[in-house]
Formats: sequence, C-alpha cells, structure tokens
Amino acid sequence: MVHLRFLETRRKFSYINRICVHRVRLLLLNFLLPLFDCGADIDEKLRVGCSGLFIYFCVLDTSLLLTVLPVFTGKYTKSIPFRSNVLYPIIDKQILAPSIAKLIVEAPLIAKKRKAGNFVIVRASEYGERIPFTIVDSDPENGTITLIIQAIGKSSDDITRLEPGDHFLDVVGPLGEATPIKNSGTVVCIGGGVGTAVIYPIAKALKNAGNTVISIIGARNKEMIILEEEMDKVSDELIITTDDGSAGVKGFVTNALQEIMGKNPDLATVYAIGPLPMMKAVSGVTKPAGIKTYVSLNPIMMDGTGMCGACRVTVGGEMKFACVDGPEFDAHQIEFDELIARNNSYRDVEQHAYHQCRQESQT
Repeated sequence: MVHLRFLETRRKFSYINRICVHRVRLLLLNFLLPLFDCGADIDEKLRVGCSGLFIYFCVLDTSLLLTVLPVFTGKYTKSIPFRSNVLYPIIDKQILAPSIAKLIVEAPLIAKKRKAGNFVIVRASEYGERIPFTIVDSDPENGTITLIIQAIGKSSDDITRLEPGDHFLDVVGPLGEATPIKNSGTVVCIGGGVGTAVIYPIAKALKNAGNTVISIIGARNKEMIILEEEMDKVSDELIITTDDGSAGVKGFVTNALQEIMGKNPDLATVYAIGPLPMMKAVSGVTKPAGIKTYVSLNPIMMDGTGMCGACRVTVGGEMKFACVDGPEFDAHQIEFDELIARNNSYRDVEQHAYHQCRQESQT
C-alpha cells in the first residue's frame, strides 16, 4: 500500500526533522530578508524569496516535503496523519512498584544510536509537558527502547497511565553526553529509588567493558525496589539497602558504600544516581578518599536542548547545562546546595497541581 510507504519514509526522516527544527528560522530569513532589500524591484525580491523557500523544502527538510506533497495532490490525505504520534507506539508495559512503570516504546533510530547515559525527551499528548527520561535499555533488532517512569507530577502520572497500543506524540533523542566507559578495575554503581533505572545501563556497560562491578540499590522499603534481578545479572556483587529494613540491609546507600571502601582500597570509580540529597551524601563520602565519582543530574532537566536554562548548574566554578554538557558530572565539582535550592523552587506549585489533577480524575 502506497500510504504505508509514505509512513515508513516519514519514520526514517523524523529524527532528522526534529534536529533541524531550528532551520525554520533560516526559512524565514531566506524569504523575508529579500523583501527589505531596497536596491531590488519587487519581482527580484519575490524571486529570491521564493528560491529560499524552494531550497528549504527540497534540500533541508525532505521529511516535511514528503508529508506535504500528498496533501497538496489530494492523495492519501486520510491515510497520512500530519501528526507524528503514530511513530512511537507503546509495545509493552509493566508495573515495577507503586507509581513506577516500565514502558517498551518503538523508536528504531534511537534504539540503534543510544549509548549508556543517553536520554530522550517525550511528550504524551498535544498539551503534555516535555519530560526527559533516561534510556534504560534498547533492542536494535526489534527497534525498541525501554523507559522507566515514576509518577511524581501530572505529566509523568499521565504517562504511567498509558497502555500498550497507546502512542507518544514525540520522542526525541538520543540526547546528552554518553557515560565515559572504560576498564578501571573495581567500580561501584549506586542507584537510589528510581535512580536504579538510570544506573542499570551504566552498570551493564561497565561490566561489558571488563570491570568488577559492585552495585548498591537503595529504597525506602521493599515495595520500592526495582530491577533487582537485572542489576544482579550485571554485577559481581549486589547490596540492597532499605530505610526501614524490610529488605536487605537497614540503612542508607552511604553506609554500604563506606563498608565497600574499607574492603576495597583499590576502588577506582563510583557512579551514583538518585535524589539530589543522596548524590550529595555519596560525594561527601568519596571526596576525602579521592575516589572519582560521577553523578547524573537528570532530576533538574526540563527542555533537554539547553534553551530554557532550568538545568544550569555550577561545576568547578563554571556554569554548565545538565542536558547538553551532561547529564553526568564529576560530583566533587558540583555546587549541590545551589542545585538543590533551584530544584525545590517550584516544588509546592508542582505538588499542588499534581494533587488537584488527581482529585479531578477521581471525580
């Protein structure tokens, strides 16, 4: 069927189209600037302006051209939705813990290109918020990526309610700098709460690189522990801690880390991902020992392209953006107090909006 070929072509070019959105500005410049050229007559102005339009559509944005042509010719109009939400269907869903869901999403180009530490920006609907999520895993052969989402606000709650057969309107990526992976010897990977979903692909990559991987999973209680089996497979040793002692060792991940440091004087690197206070505490433990420590600043990201500035953070006395310069940084160089204060700026407003939406959905 011809309309299926058009959909497949749009799938192949969709990622390029998103990366080149900023070229719309070039389009406007190519068309509008000649109109203000006082040294040319109106025919010349229109000729130059229209040439700019032609170059944009034919060279810079083939994906958009393939979408628009069938509409102009009157063919396949009903078969090709202009929106791209058909491109990212949810293939499978699993509830891992209260308010935490794992989604398998079809995104072939992202699945082929992603590396440990990369993330995507997703939008569930026309009026949904753009939210960054780490790519937990991928299956290039089947063209899918794995996302794990915790419902902490309205938009993330809406996403966790999606079911197989539903679609994401937008999935953009892979974004961010990949985690620096090398064979360092003995490394520790720490995941706090849903941060375990972010540390898993890093632990997997480190293990594949030949490292001895010691992993620590921390959570409030047994119910909130996720990916225990998956982490065990990529770790030489796995330690579980819970605040209430309902699973594993009672205490915090920093307690387990201190014990590991005492037993492994040659410990090379620590990777810690979770709530900001947890990452700050881990940094405080490793800094006196001079152990290289990486943390991921996913919790403060919003736009994911460096344009909004919400994820700016002071690292080594310089201003960085978590989404484009990170998301991972040297923990000993981060101004955590400044970071935590900025992250909490709108917490009350966010919580109010979330509870209000929950109440409305229940009525």
